[in-house]
Amino acid sequence: EVQLVESGGGLVQAGGSLRLSCSASGFTFDDYAIGWFRQAPGKEREGVSCINLSHYNTIYAPSVAGRFTISSDNARSTVYLQMSSLHPEDTAVYYCAVNHAGRSPCRRAAFHVYGYEEFEVWGKGTPVAGSS
Repeated sequence: EVQLVESGGGLVQAGGSLRLSCSASGFTFDDYAIGWFRQAPGKEREGVSCINLSHYNTIYAPSVAGRFTISSDNARSTVYLQMSSLHPEDTAVYYCAVNHAGRSPCRRAAFHVYGYEEFEVWGKGTPVAGSS
């Protein structure tokens, strides 16, 4: 059974940093792509970042580019999202999701808007709250 478990969320002051983890099981990690998404109260789900675990290609939403970094530890089947210079607007529940890399889910045009459509299995999320 494919499972994703997010962790690392919490309360952080504006300008602070936080690292989220997405631990995966139930599939051959290197053959897949994992995306990070977030959803704030009353807003649409937004694609934040994505990594192809075979080629390590990455993409970022315009709103987080230069502040967030996605990486993976394939030996641990874990993907990380390092978040820096956090803004109150980054407050949301953060989810990771997975799909086969062969379907090129990270290459979806306007990933930050439509990327969620490319992913089939989702974790339950971890909340991040930024304070001003």
